[in-house]
Amino acid sequence: MGDYDEDTAFLGQTGPYFWITFFLLNTVFVSTGFNGLYIVFVGAAPKHHCLIPDVNLTEEWKSAIIPVTIVDGEEVQSQCSRYKLDVVANLSAEGYIPGRDVNLTSLEQEGCLNGWSYSKEIYQSNIVTEWDLVCDNQWKVPFASSTLFVGYLLGSLISGQLSDRFGRKKVVFISLAAQCVSVMLQSFSHSWKMFCVMFLFVGASQISIYISAFVLGTELLSKTMRVIFTTLGAFLFYCIGYMTLPWIAYGIREWRTLLAVLATTSVIYIPLWWFIPESPRWLITQGRVEEAEAIVRDAARKNKVEAPAVIFKESEARPPTKTYTMLDILKSQNIRCITLMCLLLWMAINIGYFGLSLNTSNLSGDPFMNCFLSAAAEVPAYVVSTWLLKKCPRRVLLSTFLIIGGGVLLLIQFIPDSLQSVALALEMTGKFGFTMAFSIVYIYTAEIYPTVLRNVGMGMCSSAARIGSITAPYVIYLGTYNKILPYILMGSLTIASSVVNFFLPETLSKDLPETVEQMQECQGLCSGPKKKKYVENGGRGSPALHHEAKSDVQSLTA
Repeated sequence: MGDYDEDTAFLGQTGPYFWITFFLLNTVFVSTGFNGLYIVFVGAAPKHHCLIPDVNLTEEWKSAIIPVTIVDGEEVQSQCSRYKLDVVANLSAEGYIPGRDVNLTSLEQEGCLNGWSYSKEIYQSNIVTEWDLVCDNQWKVPFASSTLFVGYLLGSLISGQLSDRFGRKKVVFISLAAQCVSVMLQSFSHSWKMFCVMFLFVGASQISIYISAFVLGTELLSKTMRVIFTTLGAFLFYCIGYMTLPWIAYGIREWRTLLAVLATTSVIYIPLWWFIPESPRWLITQGRVEEAEAIVRDAARKNKVEAPAVIFKESEARPPTKTYTMLDILKSQNIRCITLMCLLLWMAINIGYFGLSLNTSNLSGDPFMNCFLSAAAEVPAYVVSTWLLKKCPRRVLLSTFLIIGGGVLLLIQFIPDSLQSVALALEMTGKFGFTMAFSIVYIYTAEIYPTVLRNVGMGMCSSAARIGSITAPYVIYLGTYNKILPYILMGSLTIASSVVNFFLPETLSKDLPETVEQMQECQGLCSGPKKKKYVENGGRGSPALHHEAKSDVQSLTA
């Protein structure tokens, strides 16, 4: 077939068809926003201490039976132990007064044999209170969070193949249905194990929605609309869903009801089946040219333009091209070096981004407001990064925001407890920096790789990102031992990755490399021996190709 953009140029760059498709597809990303991070509330640990059964104790002993420990310089009740109940009961019966007649530090302690008592000040119930995921079982919360990201990894591996086989539109709506069913079944979980298994399916279906809708949008929209869709539209609508989540959770404090409500929101997408078309590009690759023409003619009618009698014309067959694999990346020292540095960058950025996203419930202050602020910090980041990418060198830009993101996290440990608002502001600044880096690294990486290796390279980087997000809950878990540890680890890792970034080649105002030989000459400090000079248009590169890079990146990275 001929060039699709040329064959459909009569539709124009904007018009009712493109704008309607743009907004309808973007609404799908709202669901990924508020279904992605509800573990922040569902897995939050409220204040708790050992449950004291109904035994005959004086009021003094009821107040003193929970030991007091020092945490971060403050006296707090122990969450995982109590003084031995039978000893305390005997002392109470004999009329001894704790602290006066009895030295409490000399009493033997025991675990919470009767369970725990949880504060209901913030949450009526969640998986922590229902299955006692505290103390020795505290590790089960980050493990549950990780299953979501394992689902992301699995979903990202299979969704592309499914959409290539069955079509973009079908996979989007099947994934929406799968997300709805998975979250609903998760709300009926009778055990922690079932919750984790269903969370795996939630993650797989959610990333499948994101990827398939992203690809569908890039294939349906015009070049102009595609740039807006891939750089701002999808990200901003995701943020709308993310910012909506804390207010839904604020109104529904019981975790099973919250998940059931989130699941049923997918029902509103059912009517979109009749308004969002299948990708004509995909239909053409399947030989279904008549269906593709029908969709394009309907688009022409909505845009009020006249379609030609024959839209898609036969052209000369293209010779088969070589298929590249991961092994081709290992053959060149330059590509191996660049890929290794890209993998480290993607992993570090994802650990920081998801680490801060998951940490909002652990911050001082209202957890719902903290989550909203964390989501709101992403909006200006996406807008600013889109504008800066048009003018600024990638290496300097990415390293700057990595240093900002990592630097403020390292500063948090020096903020006194009396200035919690300053610590919160620094954390939100860090989230802004990581979001900026997150959006920049997508485009930067795709501009580095040549066309023949771009899909393979981006796929490897995406897998590294998933590994980073799987690790993030455990980084936050370190805060149970020392609240500063997660910030030190994330900050140090980010600063180190910003240094690694300076060894990558610069891509601003350069043509996208097409072959491996051209990539070899994308000179940075990590390079092999020179082979052949890669000359750009006037030494500056093609603005059209640079613009196309921004639109092509997101569909490839997804």
